[in-house]
Amino acid sequence: MRKSWGSPKEWKIVNILASLYRVRLLRFFIPAAVIGLIYWEAKKELRQVDFGRALHLFRSLPTGEWAWLLTISLLAVASMSVYDFLIRGLYRLPLRASDTFRYAWIANTTNNLVGFAGVTGASLRMILYRNKQVPSKTLFRAVAFLSPISITGLSVLAWLGIFEVIPMRSAYPSYSWQIVAAWAVALYLPAFAFFQRTPLFAKWFRRDEGRFTWKMIGYGIGSSFIEWFFAGITFWLISLAMLPSPISIGHAYSIYTVSAIAGIISLVPGGLGGFDLTALIGFRRFGYGPDHAAAVLITFRMFYYLVPWFIGLIISAFEFSNNRNVQGSKDDDDAEEMEKALTGWQKIWNWPGRVGFIGELGAWSLGKLVFLSGLTLLSSAATPGLWRRLHVAEEILSIPLMKLSLQLSVIIGIMLIVLSRGISLRIKRAYRWTLFLIVAGAIFTLIKAFDFEEAIFLLIVAVLLWLSRDRFYRIGVPFSREQIAKWGLATFLLFWIYDLIASRTHPGSTRRIPPNADIRWLFTPQEQQTTIILGLAIAWLIFSMLWVLRPVRMGRYGATQGQRLKLQSFLEVNQGNLLTHMLFSGDKSFYWAAEHQVLIPFAKVRNKLAILSDPIGKPELISGAIQEFQGYADRYALKVVFYQVSPEYLPIYHENGFRFFKLGEDAIVPLNTFTLSGKRNTNLRTVKNRFEREGFHFEVLKPPFNSIVIERLQKISNDWLKGRHEKGYSLGWFQETYLQLAPIAILKDGGGLIIAFATLAPGYDDGSTLSIDLMRHLKETPNGTMDMLFISLLDWAKENGYSRFNLGMAPLSRVGQSHGAMREEKLARLVFRYGSHWYGFEGLRKYKQKFSPAWEPRYLAYPRGLYLPTLLLELVWLISRRPRVPNESNS
Repeated sequence: MRKSWGSPKEWKIVNILASLYRVRLLRFFIPAAVIGLIYWEAKKELRQVDFGRALHLFRSLPTGEWAWLLTISLLAVASMSVYDFLIRGLYRLPLRASDTFRYAWIANTTNNLVGFAGVTGASLRMILYRNKQVPSKTLFRAVAFLSPISITGLSVLAWLGIFEVIPMRSAYPSYSWQIVAAWAVALYLPAFAFFQRTPLFAKWFRRDEGRFTWKMIGYGIGSSFIEWFFAGITFWLISLAMLPSPISIGHAYSIYTVSAIAGIISLVPGGLGGFDLTALIGFRRFGYGPDHAAAVLITFRMFYYLVPWFIGLIISAFEFSNNRNVQGSKDDDDAEEMEKALTGWQKIWNWPGRVGFIGELGAWSLGKLVFLSGLTLLSSAATPGLWRRLHVAEEILSIPLMKLSLQLSVIIGIMLIVLSRGISLRIKRAYRWTLFLIVAGAIFTLIKAFDFEEAIFLLIVAVLLWLSRDRFYRIGVPFSREQIAKWGLATFLLFWIYDLIASRTHPGSTRRIPPNADIRWLFTPQEQQTTIILGLAIAWLIFSMLWVLRPVRMGRYGATQGQRLKLQSFLEVNQGNLLTHMLFSGDKSFYWAAEHQVLIPFAKVRNKLAILSDPIGKPELISGAIQEFQGYADRYALKVVFYQVSPEYLPIYHENGFRFFKLGEDAIVPLNTFTLSGKRNTNLRTVKNRFEREGFHFEVLKPPFNSIVIERLQKISNDWLKGRHEKGYSLGWFQETYLQLAPIAILKDGGGLIIAFATLAPGYDDGSTLSIDLMRHLKETPNGTMDMLFISLLDWAKENGYSRFNLGMAPLSRVGQSHGAMREEKLARLVFRYGSHWYGFEGLRKYKQKFSPAWEPRYLAYPRGLYLPTLLLELVWLISRRPRVPNESNS
């Protein structure tokens, strides 16, 4: 009788699984709750905002004002480099002033936009400074120093508001949650000053590196105050330019301070939503309309966040090396040290996740620049141009040509957004298309309305792409239905946003048409919708054609008969391993590395190439062969994982950047010591004697097998499968051509009928090892049938000169027993102990243990950055899916 689920021990599995996701859920719940609270309070202001009017106010800003405000904003962002100059001086980093400023700009602008708790900025500094040979220990201490310091400047502003140096209570009532949040941030400063002297604080923030000195504390607070002070100045000057009546510096600072606090506690990148909604409330309290307040926020976001980030992306595109280094153990060690350097509160929120993507920042930056180019074309097409420029364009160009350029701008914008992912992934064909489309987009945006700013930006991106042309080396990338659905949803979302902006900013809808203006070139709202629908249709039609006509380079799966014959010849001079015989089944592809001296068998699962066991070939060539295969996989943006590798090659995998998870242990019976004598083997002797008394007969058949034998084995196999389909990859399956390659052990009943069989797999190690492959029997067989088959097989193998017999792997055997084991391995240990409902993990080990095997561990080797639970599920699916072999007629 199956026992019920729910015992205290079994609930340990549930508790551990829950703990793995509790913090993740918290990371999403808190921002959602805070944003929901702010939205509830600001929904009245939001309903009154005319975003079309706000966008018009932003676009109609005089050029001189644009230049002045942009200059102030860039200077404010530049002031943030004081952090980097501070740690450069305190820790004596061997950096030039120009390098320090450049690295500060990249780290700070990216952290402003997408970072949380300084993790993004810390990650970027780690990579940038490491390239300048900064000692790792010094670098980790310097980066960790900035973590608790960055909020102290905002805390100073909060105290100024509490003491009414800036009129914070005039903007927000003293009983509101905003003031409570301001008090919380204000109290951070004295709490920081007090607790920094305690061992607990040193451990939490400094990783036992020691306490801060008061001098360091003073420098840090001063640096932080400079950042927040100049950001507030920028906010005030932008407010002066965009609001209909002047606003005092005190009022502007009160709005900015409380809004910044709301953005911090919302835990959203850049404070998006929390900052903006809170600012709308503050402007309303001082009597400013929502349209002008929204214009202030749009301008501030553009000048203080987006434009500096654009500049940072351009610098990043040049800064990072053209050559992509294969991630090695040093990178892994540094990444692990980076995780240690992060403070406790950063680890809790783990934003933005793993930092491994930073090594690809050059290509990542180019991809984001292309994405922004597409958005630029769409926003430019959705919003009307300046009337003076339109008048000049009308005199030079025809109205149909201007409308056609507008239509083409929309199409190119959508295509660039879709292509941006290919740029980030370094796809060669994506680079060629993108370069052509960006240049074309620059031309069309000039033709449609003389928007030379957008054209200049697009041409800058085109130049950056051309200068980086050597980076694009990948032939293709995996492209699943899920990804197609995501991009389809994203483009239709763009349709909705485009239509919303275009309808809100159309001159006819907002009565902003100058006298005697000719608006024949403008699209009506209905034409705008037709434009975006047609643009989407044409863009997706082109990409569908490219998808259908794309060169298929990874489409062939499995090994052809010719490749298997080559494998047979290869094994005559090279030793195999315990899983080598599975390669003859045909469902694994072969990659011949090191000038055909090393074989790497693999199968593709999603965006990964899973290699079965260790590479086969001369040991001294294995490391180079792995690097060669990593390069091959990287051309298609695929990850490499090794399944069921042996301990002897672990140092080689480690040197090539792999981490390890113990899958279980193989049961290897040493045949020279195997015997049925002794008290321990009484049960085995009893089984053998009973079957021999009842007339059962064991025999090993050697190929070729006649059709009568194959038909009988097929019947047994079908009865054993019970309608289930065969599995593959690391398991053999019933296929006549595969069965004809090795001996088959059979067990006959007293009447001479075969009731059970097991296919054998040679170890290709000079006749030393023999493994069991398929094991199948009729449903109605006596108890102990498989015991009898195993006993007879072991005796036969011993008599025929084999020294080892492999009974197969016991999954999760002796996994996670050490106190210092990985969290995933400890969870696997609980599954092994209490997971008998789903799979007989513990029972399988106990069954094989009665044959007195030696247990050899087997590992999964995978690169850093892969989420292990997902990877394990993908491997289970790979093994469980129906085996496929190449069609020889098409080979």
